[in-house]
Amino acid sequence: MTRIINLRQARKSRARDARRAQGDTNAAIHGEAKPLRDARQAEQDRAARVLDAHRQDPPNQDPPTE
Repeated sequence: MTRIINLRQARKSRARDARRAQGDTNAAIHGEAKPLRDARQAEQDRAARVLDAHRQDPPNQDPPTE
């Protein structure tokens, strides 16, 4: 026995699946939300400042000019 398919519902379902796939693709391309991105950048900046604060200057490489 064959299964009866409502073509209107099938078209809507196919369109809904296509929109969902497009949304997933866009989410992967554009990444995370701006507040999360800003928080991650702030943490990276803080870590860089802490590292720079503990860095020692290299010894002077220039020979004395006397």
